[in-house]
Amino acid sequence: MFTSYANGQTPSTAVAVASSAAASVVVASSAAVSTSVNANALVVSASSSAAVASSSAVAASSSSAAAKASSAAPAASSAAAAAAVSSSSNGQSGHSITYSPYNADGTCKTQAQVNADFTKISGYGMVRIYGVDCNQCVTVGKATKAAGMKLFAGIYDINQIASSVATIVAAGNLDNIHTVSVGNELVNSGQASVAQVVAAVGSARSLLQAAGYKGKVVTVDTFSAILANPALCQASDYAAANAHAFFSSLTNAASAGTFVAGAAAAVSKACGGMETIITETGWPSQGSANGAAVPSSSDQQTAIASIKAAMSNNVIIFNAFNDLWKKDNSYTFGAEKYWGIYGTSTA
Repeated sequence: MFTSYANGQTPSTAVAVASSAAASVVVASSAAVSTSVNANALVVSASSSAAVASSSAVAASSSSAAAKASSAAPAASSAAAAAAVSSSSNGQSGHSITYSPYNADGTCKTQAQVNADFTKISGYGMVRIYGVDCNQCVTVGKATKAAGMKLFAGIYDINQIASSVATIVAAGNLDNIHTVSVGNELVNSGQASVAQVVAAVGSARSLLQAAGYKGKVVTVDTFSAILANPALCQASDYAAANAHAFFSSLTNAASAGTFVAGAAAAVSKACGGMETIITETGWPSQGSANGAAVPSSSDQQTAIASIKAAMSNNVIIFNAFNDLWKKDNSYTFGAEKYWGIYGTSTA
């Protein structure tokens, strides 16, 4: 769900983005992701969730939708889950957070507005953005550097690799970029094939390295899409997976951390022990209940605390502020706009 949110595109571009909050809309009862804790064992029934892109220009979060149940259930003990996410911080400091530089009407925020937003963001070592529009490589790049944070940059449109790389390079912030993602949930949403995404990652990596970039290059997809297509992580410098416990109707806020850590462990195992970063996970503060998953301010606080307790690093919280420019669809439980842990931006 939130992966998408403008995922590098402004709402005015009318590009449907699949990701984030609705992202990985895991229909829990059908097994998109079911979790159960037996003493020390966490069983994650992974399934492929098909992303349903919102018609709004950047229905940034609205990402995955009808899940296909998988017959295989990768099992990981609580200890293994913790090891998968905490064994290495990959150069990242603690927890990270996503940010989208758009006003409620979908217009671009100015440098002053971005700076004002960043005065409220604290306790995070890295900030993830999704694209190159709105001059965000410059505005967010400056704000992260001033705050002592790393930037997780993004290329949304894999058909525009060369121009997107040129924009990232021209922003002049390569030394502060930890990761550049190439696409967000494109396989899960059906917007691109595995082969297309893998080729785009290789192209972007070559161009970035030729420009002097020394950081990581990955593609991000839902954890279920990666479990079904490990070539996605094999093309990346680490496994980058989105996992939203809210879309599992069997998971309440207090169990969000167990769910997310289990997803990370399953991805790491499927990717041959590769280090895994959960690139989107969170909980909405408003909307309709999805079974045991209830959206409210208190449940959001409980879920975020649970996730942070389960994963000391290698996790990116979605999202800094509410995205009032987004649109809901039948898979988002009326919650698409309300994933911001700092509420609505006043900038």
